Amino acid sequence: MCGIAGICNPVCNGKENMKKMLDRMQLRGPDAEGMWQDAAGKAIFGHRRLSIVDLSSGGSQPMSSHSGRYEICYNGEMYNYKEISDRLLKDRYVSRFNGTSDTEVLIESLEAYGIEETLKCCKGMFAFALYDNNTGELYLSRDRIGEKPLYYGFVGDSFVFASDIASIAELEWFDNEIDRDVLGIYFIHGYIPAPYTIYEGINKLTPGTTLKINSPFNKTEVFEIKPYWSIKEAALQGQTHPFQGTREEAADELERLLKLSIKDQMVADVPVGAFLSAGIDSSTVVALMQSLAPGKVKTFTIGMTEKGYNEADAAKEIAQHLGTEHTELYISEDDALKVVPDIAHMFGEPFADSSQIPTFLVSKMTREHVTVSLSGDAGDELFAGYTSYQSVDRIWNKMKGIPYPLRRVEIGVSVLFC
Repeated sequence: MCGIAGICNPVCNGKENMKKMLDRMQLRGPDAEGMWQDAAGKAIFGHRRLSIVDLSSGGSQPMSSHSGRYEICYNGEMYNYKEISDRLLKDRYVSRFNGTSDTEVLIESLEAYGIEETLKCCKGMFAFALYDNNTGELYLSRDRIGEKPLYYGFVGDSFVFASDIASIAELEWFDNEIDRDVLGIYFIHGYIPAPYTIYEGINKLTPGTTLKINSPFNKTEVFEIKPYWSIKEAALQGQTHPFQGTREEAADELERLLKLSIKDQMVADVPVGAFLSAGIDSSTVVALMQSLAPGKVKTFTIGMTEKGYNEADAAKEIAQHLGTEHTELYISEDDALKVVPDIAHMFGEPFADSSQIPTFLVSKMTREHVTVSLSGDAGDELFAGYTSYQSVDRIWNKMKGIPYPLRRVEIGVSVLFC
């Protein structure tokens, strides 16, 4: 996890305010800090680094392309960057690389093949900003699912972006009001979905899109936001071209794809571990990690004294069965309550998921042993693991005969009384 930030057309004290933004994101990138400013002093990029691949200064950011045309600040990881680097060398766009970081590969690919072509072939989780020194154009892009955050908008006459909305609020001329129109969305969902945020004039970049602004120094400039990938289209593609093999062949193919994905995510120049609960999702990830690892995978679990919420005993059995190096931490009610005063500082805007407390505690424990930790997050969403998904057909069969306007009223009433 790293942090990126940018200010275009700073109202005053550009570098001092960028330092404030970076200080606010110190926990996102504790290993290094970098800053870049264009020749005219109108565009400033900042970066907080958590070193994972290429721990040397060769991976420092912000980073310039070999030609000097582009500047990038980037948060994330490209899992297939070695394939892209081989292609760049083969096509002779690059004669050699200065280091082994995926950042250098990404910026050279963006210059050689363009943004659209590069994003089509990139596999990873990322958010980046790219500035064209020749034209003054600024591009922002976010990964397909939105694993990495990216906020943007105008503060006064300055166009700004950052990985953390709270760092934008650190600007000394920040006076954006709370957006009261999003509060209803928050109370329904328990969080504020993209493209909305808690502040007026600040947005989240929608996953799978690229934003282009021809002149980020002009407040009247219109953003151009284009999708480069659609989860809806991917789902429709799967429905219209279903797997043709048997159930056994489907299971084998799923295992092959999961292993390929997990193998890519285990590539790092720092220790890698995994969160482990009693769920099928994290157990599957850990099992495949252990099958790929040369030694014992380090696994981590949070335990609770309340039996109804405790998964630590089952997780310990799974760890023993798989042969991992397991660490567990039991927390009490007092341990959880001590975290509450810090939550507002951890999250830049309202977030009502109670899992934030144990997630913070297990992450804090894990960081004492490894730098990168894989998890089973989103497994239930991708594989319809929640029991509520089983009721979809039953509910739809009851509702599909009701006229659409009445359906909307019924859903609204259900939400109010949930």
